Amino acid sequence: MSTEQLLAPIKSFLQCDTPQAWIDKAKQPEQLEILLIDHMICELKAAQTAMYLIRKYAVDKESGDALLAWLAPYEEFIYRKNGSLAELADKNKLSKNILPKAQSAYGQDLIDKMVLLIKEELHHFYQVLEIMDRRGIEYRSITPSRYAKGMIRNVTSYEPNTLVDKLIIGAYIEARSCERFAKLAPYLDQELHDFYLSLLRSEARHYQDYLALAEQVAGQSIDDRVTFFGKLEAELISSPDSDFKFHSGLPG
Repeated sequence: MSTEQLLAPIKSFLQCDTPQAWIDKAKQPEQLEILLIDHMICELKAAQTAMYLIRKYAVDKESGDALLAWLAPYEEFIYRKNGSLAELADKNKLSKNILPKAQSAYGQDLIDKMVLLIKEELHHFYQVLEIMDRRGIEYRSITPSRYAKGMIRNVTSYEPNTLVDKLIIGAYIEARSCERFAKLAPYLDQELHDFYLSLLRSEARHYQDYLALAEQVAGQSIDDRVTFFGKLEAELISSPDSDFKFHSGLPG
């Protein structure tokens, strides 16, 4: 499948393109450090989100604890600056099989899709860290962007709608990531160009998995909520934003 074919459904799903002004700023060499650091953090956040969904909606405490242990070395690195590239090299392993709660109608599908997503996001985290290490870019703490919070604060407060909304938001985050990787890649050096293009297939599948799960959990049309969050996401992407990050809006 060509890049154009891969991106076609994503472009239809998203309600706006990334503004050219964001691309123009992102391709500036002096922005590379913040983009890579933020990209690495976003990979961990994606894994954390998927883990939270499994633990809250699909598994018992024992399985939940195994998931927490899986992410622990990465969280130690980001939040406490403990660990190193070498120490993370063999940490992307789950210690036990994760089984769904007996009464969960969608638990196995949620587990299957989200465990694969976590594994891939943690691999991408490590790949970004490798690139940073080769370029002499040290990890430092940065403030989170407004993007994810801007959508999460609009999640419905009752189930199963809460889960459906979170899954739709996950679809938009993954779709936007995919679109931005593709938009930015042509302006980067060969290593980053090839790396970003290599991420497109998994990011595109993640968006589709989130959307399929949302439809399964809802058991009815989710078109209204997809449209609602699509408009909200497009506003966050296309409106002025003073904080430049990977998912930020129009550079202020």
